[in-house]
Amino acid sequence: MRYSTLLFDFDHTLLDSDESERLAYAHTMAITGLTNPDSHFDRYVTINREMWIAVEAGDLQPTEVRHRRFERFVEELGLDADPHAMAEAFVAGLGRFGGLYPGARQLRSMVAADARLAMVTNGLSEVQRARIDRLDLGRYFHTVVISSEVGVTKPRSEIFDHAFAGLGEPDRATALMIGDSPTSDIAGGRNYGIDTCWYRRSAVPSDAEVVGATYEVTSLDEIPAIVRGGT
Repeated sequence: MRYSTLLFDFDHTLLDSDESERLAYAHTMAITGLTNPDSHFDRYVTINREMWIAVEAGDLQPTEVRHRRFERFVEELGLDADPHAMAEAFVAGLGRFGGLYPGARQLRSMVAADARLAMVTNGLSEVQRARIDRLDLGRYFHTVVISSEVGVTKPRSEIFDHAFAGLGEPDRATALMIGDSPTSDIAGGRNYGIDTCWYRRSAVPSDAEVVGATYEVTSLDEIPAIVRGGT
């Protein structure tokens, strides 16, 4: 085994977060009765993305995103809606909806027998815990580190400290961080002194060297060979 310690991101790496978000949004709009909700979805996505970028930069806490994104959404669109009610419905929907990417469960089963696994995720505790329970993921991971629970987000090294403590302080040379975000997962792992695997789901950029990743994959099926040292 080339790597016996694996740290996985959750959103957009194992979980189809786009599907979860779309379904949670539809659930929220149905409850709040917003007219023509589909016409506003892109605006919500933009607001949400900007806020999570601010979380990565340390300018916001994950718990602040919960309500602020809908406060801004309602204000910008001039909607007659309660942003706090929308926020509560949306958080519940995120926990209830969305599945794993094809191959995600098989990947964990393949590598869990020979490696210790951690999940390291930026997110809200009640959302991520609900998803983990619903999808029966807890049994695969020796530790689950959620940013809102530990008070620090990727790419900061402190969140990796929590993960390594939960794993029993393994040698960093045995560790691989696997995730989709160059600025969160790859930068965080690189700065912590561990190898990284960039799960590139989009076409641009297309070179691992651009983001400083040790490896680049476009399919989860490619990861076991890397873990075993076959590539």
